[in-house]
Amino acid sequence: MTAKPDLGALFGAAPETSTFLGLEACADLDTLAAPVALIGAPCATPYASVGAYCRNAPQALRRATGALTANVDRHDFDHGGPVFPAPHLRPVDCGDLPFDETDAAGNRGRIAEAVTKVVKRGAVPVLIGGDDSIPIAMLEAVGASARGQKFTILQIDAHIDWRDIHMGERLGLSSTMRRASEMAHVERIIQVGARGIGSAATSDYADALAWGVKFVTAHDLHRQGVGAVLDLIPEGSSIIVCIDADALDPALVPGVIGRAPGGLSYYQAADLIKGAAQRGRICAMDFVEFMPERDVDGIGALTFARLITTALGVLVRQAA
Repeated sequence: MTAKPDLGALFGAAPETSTFLGLEACADLDTLAAPVALIGAPCATPYASVGAYCRNAPQALRRATGALTANVDRHDFDHGGPVFPAPHLRPVDCGDLPFDETDAAGNRGRIAEAVTKVVKRGAVPVLIGGDDSIPIAMLEAVGASARGQKFTILQIDAHIDWRDIHMGERLGLSSTMRRASEMAHVERIIQVGARGIGSAATSDYADALAWGVKFVTAHDLHRQGVGAVLDLIPEGSSIIVCIDADALDPALVPGVIGRAPGGLSYYQAADLIKGAAQRGRICAMDFVEFMPERDVDGIGALTFARLITTALGVLVRQAA
Protein backbone atom coordinates (compact mmCIF):
# COMPACT_ATOMS: atom_id res chain seq x y z
CA MET A 1 0.00 0.00 0.00
CA THR A 2 1.63 3.23 -1.15
CA ALA A 3 -1.25 5.72 -0.99
CA LYS A 4 -1.83 7.47 2.33
CA PRO A 5 -5.20 6.60 3.87
CA ASP A 6 -7.67 9.44 4.17
CA LEU A 7 -8.47 9.56 7.88
CA GLY A 8 -10.97 12.35 7.25
CA ALA A 9 -13.05 9.87 5.26
CA LEU A 10 -13.01 7.55 8.28
CA PHE A 11 -14.56 10.36 10.35
CA GLY A 12 -17.09 11.21 7.66
CA ALA A 13 -15.42 14.42 6.48
CA ALA A 14 -16.05 15.77 3.01
CA PRO A 15 -13.19 15.24 0.52
CA GLU A 16 -12.65 19.00 0.20
CA THR A 17 -13.40 21.95 2.42
CA SER A 18 -13.24 25.56 1.32
CA THR A 19 -13.48 27.01 4.82
CA PHE A 20 -11.54 26.58 8.03
CA LEU A 21 -13.00 23.60 9.97
CA GLY A 22 -15.91 23.62 7.53
CA LEU A 23 -17.29 26.76 9.17
CA GLU A 24 -20.01 28.75 7.47
CA ALA A 25 -18.69 31.19 4.89
CA CYS A 26 -19.43 34.90 5.17
CA ALA A 27 -18.89 36.80 1.94
CA ASP A 28 -20.37 40.09 3.12
CA LEU A 29 -18.87 41.60 6.26
CA ASP A 30 -21.67 44.16 6.40
CA THR A 31 -24.04 41.33 7.36
CA LEU A 32 -21.68 39.61 9.83
CA ALA A 33 -23.57 38.20 12.82
CA ALA A 34 -21.01 35.76 14.28
CA PRO A 35 -18.85 36.65 17.30
CA VAL A 36 -15.59 35.85 15.50
CA ALA A 37 -14.57 36.38 11.88
CA LEU A 38 -11.67 34.51 10.32
CA ILE A 39 -10.02 36.42 7.45
CA GLY A 40 -7.24 35.21 5.17
CA ALA A 41 -4.67 37.90 4.35
CA PRO A 42 -2.11 36.47 1.92
CA CYS A 43 -0.01 39.65 1.70
CA ALA A 44 0.46 43.17 3.07
CA THR A 45 3.83 44.87 2.59
CA PRO A 46 6.33 42.40 1.11
CA TYR A 47 10.03 43.04 0.78
CA ALA A 48 11.20 42.94 -2.82
CA SER A 49 13.81 40.30 -1.97
CA VAL A 50 11.26 37.64 -0.98
CA GLY A 51 7.88 38.87 -2.21
CA ALA A 52 4.65 37.42 -0.86
CA TYR A 53 6.32 34.25 0.37
CA CYS A 54 3.48 33.27 2.74
CA ARG A 55 0.67 33.86 0.24
CA ASN A 56 -0.41 30.21 0.28
CA ALA A 57 -0.68 29.94 4.06
CA PRO A 58 -4.41 30.65 4.50
CA GLN A 59 -5.45 27.91 2.10
CA ALA A 60 -2.89 25.44 3.50
CA LEU A 61 -4.19 26.04 7.02
CA ARG A 62 -7.77 25.51 5.89
CA ARG A 63 -6.79 22.23 4.22
CA ALA A 64 -5.11 21.09 7.43
CA THR A 65 -8.50 21.17 9.19
CA GLY A 66 -10.27 19.15 6.50
CA ALA A 67 -10.21 15.85 8.38
CA LEU A 68 -11.90 17.48 11.39
CA THR A 69 -14.88 19.02 9.62
CA ALA A 70 -17.18 16.13 10.50
CA ASN A 71 -15.98 15.98 14.11
CA VAL A 72 -15.77 19.67 15.01
CA ASP A 73 -18.69 19.28 17.46
CA ARG A 74 -17.14 16.30 19.23
CA HIS A 75 -15.47 16.55 22.64
CA ASP A 76 -12.30 18.63 22.56
CA PHE A 77 -10.02 17.83 25.49
CA ASP A 78 -8.27 21.18 25.15
CA HIS A 79 -11.56 22.92 26.00
CA GLY A 80 -13.30 20.32 28.14
CA GLY A 81 -16.18 20.22 25.66
CA PRO A 82 -16.88 21.11 22.03
CA VAL A 83 -14.67 23.81 20.51
CA PHE A 84 -17.80 25.87 19.90
CA PRO A 85 -20.21 25.32 22.81
CA ALA A 86 -23.33 26.63 21.05
CA PRO A 87 -24.42 27.06 17.41
CA HIS A 88 -24.79 30.82 17.69
CA LEU A 89 -21.19 31.08 18.89
CA ARG A 90 -19.60 29.49 15.83
CA PRO A 91 -17.15 31.72 13.96
CA VAL A 92 -17.43 32.31 10.24
CA ASP A 93 -14.76 32.15 7.57
CA CYS A 94 -14.72 35.29 5.44
CA GLY A 95 -12.31 33.91 2.85
CA ASP A 96 -9.13 35.54 1.56
CA LEU A 97 -8.69 39.21 0.84
CA PRO A 98 -7.46 40.00 -2.67
CA PHE A 99 -3.88 41.15 -2.84
CA ASP A 100 -1.40 42.62 -5.28
CA GLU A 101 2.27 42.01 -4.58
CA THR A 102 3.07 45.33 -6.26
CA ASP A 103 0.49 47.39 -4.35
CA ALA A 104 1.34 47.30 -0.65
CA ALA A 105 -0.79 50.34 0.16
CA GLY A 106 -3.79 48.67 -1.47
CA ASN A 107 -3.17 45.46 0.48
CA ARG A 108 -3.00 47.37 3.76
CA GLY A 109 -6.12 49.28 2.88
CA ARG A 110 -8.10 46.10 2.25
CA ILE A 111 -6.92 44.59 5.53
CA ALA A 112 -7.84 47.75 7.43
CA GLU A 113 -11.26 47.95 5.78
CA ALA A 114 -12.08 44.34 6.63
CA VAL A 115 -10.92 44.65 10.24
CA THR A 116 -12.87 47.88 10.68
CA LYS A 117 -16.07 46.23 9.45
CA VAL A 118 -15.62 43.26 11.76
CA VAL A 119 -15.00 45.45 14.80
CA LYS A 120 -18.02 47.63 13.98
CA ARG A 121 -20.17 44.49 13.91
CA GLY A 122 -19.01 43.71 17.47
CA ALA A 123 -16.96 40.68 16.43
CA VAL A 124 -13.33 39.70 16.92
CA PRO A 125 -11.20 39.66 13.75
CA VAL A 126 -8.76 36.77 13.41
CA LEU A 127 -6.33 37.22 10.53
CA ILE A 128 -4.40 34.29 9.10
CA GLY A 129 -1.53 35.18 6.81
CA GLY A 130 0.60 36.06 5.15
CA ASP A 131 3.80 37.67 6.45
CA ASP A 132 4.29 39.61 9.65
CA SER A 133 3.65 42.99 8.05
CA ILE A 134 -0.08 42.17 8.13
CA PRO A 135 -0.54 43.09 11.83
CA ILE A 136 0.43 46.72 11.20
CA ALA A 137 -2.73 47.37 9.20
CA MET A 138 -4.79 45.34 11.65
CA LEU A 139 -3.46 47.28 14.63
CA GLU A 140 -4.12 50.62 12.96
CA ALA A 141 -7.68 49.62 12.10
CA VAL A 142 -8.45 48.42 15.61
CA GLY A 143 -7.12 51.70 16.99
CA ALA A 144 -9.13 53.79 14.57
CA SER A 145 -12.30 52.07 15.78
CA ALA A 146 -11.36 52.19 19.47
CA ARG A 147 -12.62 55.67 20.44
CA GLY A 148 -9.98 56.27 23.06
CA GLN A 149 -9.64 52.65 24.17
CA LYS A 150 -6.10 51.53 25.08
CA PHE A 151 -4.65 48.15 24.22
CA THR A 152 -2.06 45.66 25.41
CA ILE A 153 -0.26 43.80 22.62
CA LEU A 154 0.85 40.25 23.39
CA GLN A 155 3.32 39.33 20.67
CA ILE A 156 4.42 35.69 20.50
CA ASP A 157 7.37 35.53 18.11
CA ALA A 158 10.96 34.36 17.80
CA HIS A 159 11.90 37.88 16.66
CA ILE A 160 11.22 41.30 18.15
CA ASP A 161 10.45 43.19 14.89
CA TRP A 162 11.84 46.54 16.06
CA ARG A 163 13.81 47.60 12.98
CA ASP A 164 12.91 51.12 11.92
CA ILE A 165 13.49 50.52 8.23
CA HIS A 166 14.67 47.60 6.10
CA MET A 167 15.34 47.64 2.36
CA GLY A 168 13.85 51.12 2.27
CA GLU A 169 10.54 49.92 3.78
CA ARG A 170 9.17 51.08 7.15
CA LEU A 171 6.05 48.91 7.11
CA GLY A 172 7.59 45.50 6.50
CA LEU A 173 7.65 42.44 8.70
CA SER A 174 10.82 43.47 10.57
CA SER A 175 9.23 46.69 11.84
CA THR A 176 5.85 45.53 13.14
CA MET A 177 6.33 46.17 16.85
CA ARG A 178 8.21 49.44 16.33
CA ARG A 179 5.30 50.73 14.27
CA ALA A 180 2.91 49.46 16.95
CA SER A 181 4.84 51.41 19.58
CA GLU A 182 4.09 54.61 17.65
CA MET A 183 0.31 54.09 17.78
CA ALA A 184 -1.47 56.18 20.38
CA HIS A 185 -3.88 53.41 21.34
CA VAL A 186 -1.09 50.97 22.25
CA GLU A 187 -0.20 51.42 25.90
CA ARG A 188 1.66 48.18 26.57
CA ILE A 189 3.65 45.64 24.56
CA ILE A 190 4.64 42.24 25.94
CA GLN A 191 6.92 40.23 23.67
CA VAL A 192 7.32 36.50 24.24
CA GLY A 193 9.51 33.85 22.67
CA ALA A 194 12.54 35.76 21.35
CA ARG A 195 15.54 33.52 20.87
CA GLY A 196 18.68 33.05 18.83
CA ILE A 197 19.96 35.57 16.31
CA GLY A 198 17.34 37.66 14.56
CA SER A 199 17.43 40.71 12.34
CA ALA A 200 17.30 43.18 15.22
CA ALA A 201 20.39 45.09 16.27
CA THR A 202 21.21 45.50 19.95
CA SER A 203 20.20 49.15 19.53
CA ASP A 204 16.73 48.02 18.38
CA TYR A 205 16.40 45.94 21.54
CA ALA A 206 17.53 48.92 23.60
CA ASP A 207 14.92 51.11 21.92
CA ALA A 208 12.22 48.59 22.78
CA LEU A 209 13.31 48.50 26.42
CA ALA A 210 13.40 52.29 26.55
CA TRP A 211 9.83 52.42 25.21
CA GLY A 212 8.73 50.06 27.96
CA VAL A 213 8.43 46.67 26.28
CA LYS A 214 8.41 43.73 28.67
CA PHE A 215 10.32 40.80 27.23
CA VAL A 216 9.98 37.16 28.23
CA THR A 217 12.44 35.24 26.08
CA ALA A 218 11.86 31.66 25.02
CA HIS A 219 14.50 30.57 27.52
CA ASP A 220 12.79 32.48 30.33
CA LEU A 221 9.42 31.04 29.37
CA HIS A 222 10.76 27.49 29.49
CA ARG A 223 12.26 28.12 32.93
CA GLN A 224 9.53 30.23 34.52
CA GLY A 225 6.34 29.11 32.78
CA VAL A 226 3.53 31.07 31.18
CA GLY A 227 2.72 32.74 34.49
CA ALA A 228 5.74 34.97 33.99
CA VAL A 229 3.95 36.43 30.95
CA LEU A 230 0.40 36.51 32.25
CA ASP A 231 1.46 38.39 35.38
CA LEU A 232 2.46 41.26 33.09
CA ILE A 233 -1.09 41.70 31.76
CA PRO A 234 -3.21 43.91 34.02
CA GLU A 235 -6.65 42.63 34.93
CA GLY A 236 -9.33 43.95 32.63
CA SER A 237 -6.97 44.70 29.72
CA SER A 238 -8.08 44.99 26.11
CA ILE A 239 -5.64 42.67 24.36
CA ILE A 240 -4.44 42.15 20.81
CA VAL A 241 -2.56 38.88 20.28
CA CYS A 242 -0.02 38.67 17.45
CA ILE A 243 1.40 35.20 16.77
CA ASP A 244 4.24 34.41 14.39
CA ALA A 245 4.49 30.73 13.45
CA ASP A 246 8.23 30.72 14.17
CA ALA A 247 7.49 31.31 17.86
CA LEU A 248 6.75 27.60 18.05
CA ASP A 249 9.60 25.13 17.92
CA PRO A 250 10.51 24.09 14.36
CA ALA A 251 10.06 20.45 15.33
CA LEU A 252 6.36 21.35 15.57
CA VAL A 253 6.14 24.01 12.85
CA PRO A 254 8.96 23.57 10.33
CA GLY A 255 7.11 25.63 7.73
CA VAL A 256 8.69 28.98 8.53
CA ILE A 257 11.35 31.05 6.82
CA GLY A 258 13.56 31.36 9.94
CA ARG A 259 13.77 28.12 11.91
CA ALA A 260 15.38 28.35 15.35
CA PRO A 261 15.59 25.68 18.06
CA GLY A 262 14.20 26.30 21.51
CA GLY A 263 10.73 27.49 20.53
CA LEU A 264 7.44 27.21 22.35
CA SER A 265 5.36 24.07 22.60
CA TYR A 266 1.76 23.92 21.45
CA TYR A 267 0.50 23.94 25.03
CA GLN A 268 2.66 26.89 26.04
CA ALA A 269 1.19 28.90 23.17
CA ALA A 270 -2.35 27.68 23.92
CA ASP A 271 -1.98 28.50 27.61
CA LEU A 272 -0.80 32.01 26.75
CA ILE A 273 -3.95 32.57 24.68
CA LYS A 274 -6.24 31.09 27.33
CA GLY A 275 -4.48 32.98 30.10
CA ALA A 276 -4.66 36.29 28.24
CA ALA A 277 -8.43 35.84 27.81
CA GLN A 278 -8.74 35.28 31.56
CA ARG A 279 -6.79 38.47 32.31
CA GLY A 280 -8.86 40.63 29.98
CA ARG A 281 -10.62 40.53 26.63
CA ILE A 282 -8.90 39.56 23.40
CA CYS A 283 -10.11 42.07 20.80
CA ALA A 284 -8.15 40.91 17.73
CA MET A 285 -5.66 38.22 16.76
CA ASP A 286 -3.36 37.36 13.91
CA PHE A 287 -1.53 34.17 12.97
CA VAL A 288 1.20 34.90 10.43
CA GLU A 289 4.46 33.72 8.85
CA PHE A 290 3.45 30.16 8.07
CA MET A 291 5.15 29.09 4.84
CA PRO A 292 3.65 25.82 3.53
CA GLU A 293 6.41 25.35 0.98
CA ARG A 294 8.85 24.86 3.90
CA ASP A 295 6.59 22.48 5.83
CA VAL A 296 7.40 18.80 6.42
CA ASP A 297 4.62 16.28 5.76
CA GLY A 298 2.00 18.82 6.85
CA ILE A 299 3.15 18.76 10.50
CA GLY A 300 3.45 22.54 10.74
CA ALA A 301 0.08 23.18 9.10
CA LEU A 302 -1.55 20.71 11.46
CA THR A 303 0.02 22.29 14.56
CA PHE A 304 -0.62 25.90 13.58
CA ALA A 305 -4.18 25.15 12.46
CA ARG A 306 -4.77 23.35 15.75
CA LEU A 307 -3.55 26.44 17.65
CA ILE A 308 -5.91 28.63 15.60
CA THR A 309 -8.74 26.20 16.37
CA THR A 310 -8.01 26.44 20.08
CA ALA A 311 -7.88 30.24 19.87
CA LEU A 312 -11.26 30.31 18.13
CA GLY A 313 -12.70 28.26 20.98
CA VAL A 314 -11.28 30.72 23.50
CA LEU A 315 -12.65 33.73 21.62
CA VAL A 316 -16.19 32.43 21.28
CA ARG A 317 -16.27 31.74 25.01
CA GLN A 318 -15.65 35.44 25.59
CA ALA A 319 -18.95 36.08 23.82
CA ALA A 320 -20.89 33.40 25.71
